[in-house]
Amino acid sequence: MPIKLFDSLTRQMRELGPAQPDGVFRFYNCGPTVYGPTHIGNFRTFVVNDILRRLLDIDLPGKVKHVRNLTDVDDRTIAQVKREQLPLAAITRKWTELFHADCVSLNCLPPHVEPTATGHIHEQVHMIDVLMQKGNAYRAPDGSVYFRITTFPEYGALSRIKERELKVTNSVFDADHKDEVGDFALWKAYKPEEDGSVKWPGPAGASEGRPGWHIECSAMIKKHLGDTIDLHTGGVDLLFPHHENEIAQSQCCNATTFARHWFHTEHLLVDGTTMSRSKGNYYTLGDLVARGHSPMTVRYALLTGHPRKQLNFTLDSLRAAESALNTLHGFGQSLEHAAARTGAFAAAWDALRDDLNVPAALGAIFTVVNRGPHGVARAEFEEVLGVLGLVPAARSAGAAQVPPAVAALAERRWSAKRARDFKGADLLRAELAAAGWSMLDGKDGYRLEPLKK
Repeated sequence: MPIKLFDSLTRQMRELGPAQPDGVFRFYNCGPTVYGPTHIGNFRTFVVNDILRRLLDIDLPGKVKHVRNLTDVDDRTIAQVKREQLPLAAITRKWTELFHADCVSLNCLPPHVEPTATGHIHEQVHMIDVLMQKGNAYRAPDGSVYFRITTFPEYGALSRIKERELKVTNSVFDADHKDEVGDFALWKAYKPEEDGSVKWPGPAGASEGRPGWHIECSAMIKKHLGDTIDLHTGGVDLLFPHHENEIAQSQCCNATTFARHWFHTEHLLVDGTTMSRSKGNYYTLGDLVARGHSPMTVRYALLTGHPRKQLNFTLDSLRAAESALNTLHGFGQSLEHAAARTGAFAAAWDALRDDLNVPAALGAIFTVVNRGPHGVARAEFEEVLGVLGLVPAARSAGAAQVPPAVAALAERRWSAKRARDFKGADLLRAELAAAGWSMLDGKDGYRLEPLKK
């Protein structure tokens, strides 16, 4: 059956498929702002998108183009530049490398293209120039450039935001420079006391400065995927204003439909509430690994809820995830390589193709597991786990006997090795040996064994 996803714009279930004659499915996912470690709420969205990417790759082998951006210039990154007295690139490189290492640990496939905002200043300036020429944008007295939302009557269709709410949402920002309170910044004029050394030449007639947040995605999509894409995804927190603004500026610039389908992942709650450092429930992957939980366990916990419903994450859910992975590992070990395929996991595949219903897919998988291994081929079991990005092999085996600190060291070393940081991996192997453990690497996982005394 074809893949169907709920479309946030039309509020309907719709089939996914490529529109262009070349048959390539063009897929864009809003990536992180690289100003610090990426928290598990963001990673819920990236794990969901990873499952979707894997499913698309099965249906359209070699015909999927996945782009995910990195926002490497904004108020937060600039604040770090001023605080640490380092170049912007040095600040963002550190956090980008950590993000990539976390993605490897969570077994997320890399996008085919990963553009940066700072690497596409020219493209952003060009789009702003076009919008100004068409009358959709204007230069403010301070040299900034704003998009005039009254020139786009469809504004608000994605988020269903009402005019009164729009005014309240935008009333506190740049009120002295805008023509209308709902207009949004395409280009921000340089302010020495705020921006320090971060600035670029601006659009025609505008001051030097830096791009606004929203224009970067529109410009990178236009360059790497074209004027119209098949699918745009992201967290529900980006629906307004970011995605709403993307639609307005892209469709006014390009005079065509921007995205044929929109899919948004709901919020991750932690202990029943939003994540906050002050509440003590703000977690990064590194935080959880330091507590002795494997990244694969974190991945499993993040995919147990339907993507369009809020998921409540707890430390108990990690323990349940570890138990589930151990069960899957044991079942896989009991299967025969040469057994004939029986289609045992058809219900799981159908659930994934029906609005990416991962909980229903997991339920269908465990229905087969609970019936026992008879008549199930190892290959078909590994394929359905593969589309979920789950590798419950040696990493989970025997986890109950491995001390949490040792498990955390092993995961750090495995991540370093997959990121090709061989020097770091060797140092961590030495730490494991000092703790009395040997780490034996396999193709898709590893095994920990206590050193003989």
